[in-house]
Order: sequence, then structure tokens, then C-alpha cells
Amino acid sequence: MPAELFERYARIAAIAILAVSCLLVLKPFVAAIVLAAVMCSATWPLYLALRRLLGERAGLAALVMSLLMAMVPIVPVALLAASITANVAEIVEAVKRMLAGGLPQPPDWLRGLPVFGDMADAYWHSLIDSRQEFDALLQRLSGPAKAMLLATGAVLGEGILQMLLVGFVGFFFYRDGEALMVALRATMARMAGSMSESIISTIDNTITSVLYGIVGTALAQAGVALAGFLIAGVPNAFVLAAATFFLSMVPVGPPLIWGGAAAWLAQRGEVGWAVFMVLYGLLVISSIDNFVKPYLISRGSSLSFALVFLGVLGGVLAFGLIGLFLGPVLLAVAVILLDYWMHPPPPGEGAKGG
Repeated sequence: MPAELFERYARIAAIAILAVSCLLVLKPFVAAIVLAAVMCSATWPLYLALRRLLGERAGLAALVMSLLMAMVPIVPVALLAASITANVAEIVEAVKRMLAGGLPQPPDWLRGLPVFGDMADAYWHSLIDSRQEFDALLQRLSGPAKAMLLATGAVLGEGILQMLLVGFVGFFFYRDGEALMVALRATMARMAGSMSESIISTIDNTITSVLYGIVGTALAQAGVALAGFLIAGVPNAFVLAAATFFLSMVPVGPPLIWGGAAAWLAQRGEVGWAVFMVLYGLLVISSIDNFVKPYLISRGSSLSFALVFLGVLGGVLAFGLIGLFLGPVLLAVAVILLDYWMHPPPPGEGAKGG
């Protein structure tokens, strides 16, 4: 092998090893870095306005924005955890009373439900008549309930740590944003040539649309949750709706609210309204996320509703929470490249920006 060719391959191998090593170092922080970049991009105009208000002190403005970025999701979660902790003794006591006294009589409307009403009513009565069967049911439910509580606690704890890291990374993105954008544009120009500005613009528009879709979906979930809480007679409905708004931005967030409301109703003996709250939470509050979010995102990006829907769901399944942003962005860039390949620019125009 000629020495020149060997040196070329050696340089490529060294660059590949360096790139892989950097990825391994940054792998635990990729989600936080991507989320910080997304939030900084979407809130950049707000940062510029704050920086002007603070006399162009970039460091101070970046500190304020990064603290807001971290605290806005954390504070509602902390307040919810404090509320649950304050009432845990009452919840434990209610569970003990239920275990000691058994189930109450089934509501009259249960038998009137179509298809499975009679079967559900008969099973309920069998649980009342047979303590052994009731204990067996509790035993079967205890394992999944414990696993769900542990998983929920882990998700919330990880989310809080993640948002603190997002705020830390976001500080540098805000403070050095202009320099980072210059470097990004130069890199994209070297890689994509005349397509660089189109790709950057598409990524920016898609990211902003995704963020607006998340906020819009949170508002929609909070609105329907408020209606459900008012119908079921749950106290502090507006506070719970506000908590739903914030927690809708994190996984398993809204079920913590409407599930807690259902448990409160059941503890008070209002089993019918508790069942209504569970069904309403599953079919309306939590399900609305699957339709409103892709619709809102598709209105602000170049992707169709179907591609946004697939991008959001597929992105979350493939990459986790950051896939919410990565999925639509990757599909949007793929659409641009496909369009460029199918309709190439006239000769000589593709060299611009290279």
C-alpha cells in the first residue's frame, strides 16, 4: 500500500476513533444537550428582549433564562410531591379501612352498563362474599401497583435531575448563542452547500412548532381536565388543572393528577365518579395528546399531519423524550433532501455556500 494512501486511511481512522470517543463521553448528556438547544432556540427572542432590558449583560440574562428553564417544570412537580406527602397518612388510613371492612356494595348503575355490566356486578359481589378472593385480588394488584409507583418515582426523579442539567447547559447556549450559530452555519455550509440555509431554517421552524405543539397540547389537556374535575365535583379544580398543564410536558404526568382525583373520590365512597374520572382521564385527558400535538406541529412546519404523527410517536419510541423533537426534525430534513434530489437546482447553483 502506498504511504500516502496509508496516511489517508490512518487519518480517517483517527478521526473516527475520536468521534466515537466523544460520543461515548457525551452519551449520558445527549438528551439534556438536545433539549437545552431546543428550548434555547424556541425562546431566543425572549432572551434577546431580556438581555436588552438588563443593559446587554449577556451572562446575567443567560442565568435568568436558564433558571427559568429549569424551574418551570420542577416547581409543579415539587408542589405535587409535597401535597401527596402531606396527605399520605390519610391515604394509608383509608387503605387500611378498606382492607379491614372489604369492598362497599357495587353502585346500581354498574349492572346497567352494556355488554359487561352484569359480569362486573357479579364479580364485585363475589369479592364482597369471599374474603379469600378479595385478598387474592389485592395480592395480584400489589405487585403492579408497587412497580408503577417505583417507576413513577424514578421518572420524576430523573426528570428533575435532567431539567437541572438542561438549565446548566442552556446557560452557555444563551450566553454564547451568536458564536455557536456562526459556527453552525459555517459547518452546515461546508456539509450541505446551497441547502444549508434551507436545512437550518427547516430545523428551526420544526423545533419551534414542536415546542408550541407541546405548550398547546398542555393547554388543551388542562382545559379538558378542568372540565372533568368540575363535573366530578373534585375540589381545587383550577389548581389541579394548572398542575395538569405543567405535568403534561413530562411522561406519566397527567395520570398523576386525574388518578389522584379518582383515588380521592373512591376514598370518599363516590365510586361511580371515581370510575368516571378514570375513564375520562384515559379516554380524554391523556388521549388528547396523541392527536392535538401532531396537529399543532403540522400547522407550523412543512410536514404533513401523518408525518408529524409518525415523527412524534416514532421519535419517542426510538429516542425517548428527546425523540419528541428529533423525530419530526429528522423527517423534515429527510423531506428537504428528497425534494432536493428529485428537483435539483440548475447547474452552477449548487455550489453556492460551499
